[in-house]
Amino acid sequence: MTIFVTGGAGFIGSNFIFYMLKKYQSYKIVCIDKLTYAGNLSTLEPVMNYSNFRFVKLDICDRKGVYELFEEEQPDIVVNFAAESHVDRSIKNPEIFLQTNIIGTAILMDACRKYGNIRYHQVSTDEVYGDLPLDRTDLFFTENTPIHTSSPYSSSKASADLLVLAYYKTYGLPVTISRCSNNYGPYHFPEKLIPLMIVNALNNKLLPVYGEGINVRDWLYVEDHCKAIDLIIHSGIIGEVYNIGGHNEMKNIDIVKIICKELGKPESLITFVEDRRGHDMRYAIDPTKIYTELGWLPETTFAEGIRKTIQWYLDNQEWWEDIISGEYQNYYKKMYGNLEEV
Repeated sequence: MTIFVTGGAGFIGSNFIFYMLKKYQSYKIVCIDKLTYAGNLSTLEPVMNYSNFRFVKLDICDRKGVYELFEEEQPDIVVNFAAESHVDRSIKNPEIFLQTNIIGTAILMDACRKYGNIRYHQVSTDEVYGDLPLDRTDLFFTENTPIHTSSPYSSSKASADLLVLAYYKTYGLPVTISRCSNNYGPYHFPEKLIPLMIVNALNNKLLPVYGEGINVRDWLYVEDHCKAIDLIIHSGIIGEVYNIGGHNEMKNIDIVKIICKELGKPESLITFVEDRRGHDMRYAIDPTKIYTELGWLPETTFAEGIRKTIQWYLDNQEWWEDIISGEYQNYYKKMYGNLEEV
């Protein structure tokens, strides 16, 4: 079995690669990543020398390069994590999100069609559903919730989802889609909420919180997410969408306070900043479908997961310091100057 993992040098993609290589030692994993700002090759250093792992620096929007790699490797499954994913960046520069998240998805699926109707899985987000009101805690996102996007990022992901379903209906491409809640855990890029707060707190810097910090997110430990995707690509029903949620709803401000407490830092570091444009209020996923069909439930409580995450950042200070300094962007040339690039 050969699996292509696009965006595998990013946060969730790298964790998925580690999980799959550990569980399926007979599988070959080919990681495809453009190594944009959020792609960090040093993250993959522990597996770079594995005989059943290959890294290829490649933009999924490069049709010629994608086709050449498909023809060479003949993958059995493609799992697409590759995406521009930061909402703030999408507000400042929407175009690159449309290019990578929509056109890149189409090119990958075209390659799947061309080289044997290959099984394709799209990793999406609960943000395609928009948001829920804070005072309606009885409401949750289901797979039948209408798409109602709020940002250029979520619009680009929703567009990709619709395209994936269209390829299933029009061409019969064997596809599935998963829409997950907010992930957290090791190797999370330090511009996101939880790692940003951890890193700033460790450096005794101010902890910027949007608005009043009352926005609610459903937090999912990244390894639980990886286990869900593993189940979907092996046992999921073709043409179906699966919501993956953590059952860990938390206000942003409460998360920041937990991090302060765990690190022994004063809450006086918290500073409230101007709210994000179109900031969604609440995300909450109902994972009944994936539990009923595939038996998946999140295994990690937030209390356990946040402690493990904080400890990881304490133990891997060099990793995030290189990101803050920008040194990680030189890692590819420094360590793998002769590595193949399509």
